[in-house]
Amino acid sequence: MDVSTILEASNITQTFRSGDHQLTVLDQINFTISSGTTCAIVGPSGSGKTTLLGLCAGLDRPTKGDIKLNNVALGPLSEDERAEVRNKYVGFVFQTFQLVPTLTALENVMVPLELRGQKTEDVSEEAIELLTEVGLSDRLQHYPSQLSGGEQQRVAIARAFINKPKILFADEPTGNLDAETGATIEKLLFDLNEINGTTLVLVTHDLSLAKQCKRTIHLKNGQIEKDESSSPVKMEQINN
Repeated sequence: MDVSTILEASNITQTFRSGDHQLTVLDQINFTISSGTTCAIVGPSGSGKTTLLGLCAGLDRPTKGDIKLNNVALGPLSEDERAEVRNKYVGFVFQTFQLVPTLTALENVMVPLELRGQKTEDVSEEAIELLTEVGLSDRLQHYPSQLSGGEQQRVAIARAFINKPKILFADEPTGNLDAETGATIEKLLFDLNEINGTTLVLVTHDLSLAKQCKRTIHLKNGQIEKDESSSPVKMEQINN
């Protein structure tokens, strides 16, 4: 894998047993993604988008094929070793936010670095900086139940960026938000991507969100139907 490549999927096939039948969710998927780029994975429900995202992040193993993440082959690794790779290189943003309800916004953002064994006082400073950057300096001690959906997603984005990931995976990051809040979150994701030089790979049904990416991979029936590169369209251009 070239040094400028952050992610490589080679002949990825994923099958599941459903009763007496074998269901093929992904069939011979091949692509590489360059460091620092933005890539959308789109397709109808059931096309395998979220399954593919999970495999790329090392959350599951493909039935066949190989994934390389930051030049690390995930196939031979144990679950603990894959978790270590994720902790070092990967950030996640989910549709359902995935915040710990018993932790404050500040504590939620601190979790990834505390898992690395870093000192609480050092982690706290970085978390406060990130929460301030996403506009939540006055929400540090609020629990998820005290935050709006958009605020919870901002906390999730701050948490995703605190370990300075080389690649950020986002699964329908605006799926549970209204249009105005979703647009704010989209801008935040792309701004932080550009500032930090992080590769952004997102799954979405929203074609206007996909158009803001430099590349779009279209899935259909578990296969790549189309793989296209384009000049990103900014949200303000879409709205005009």
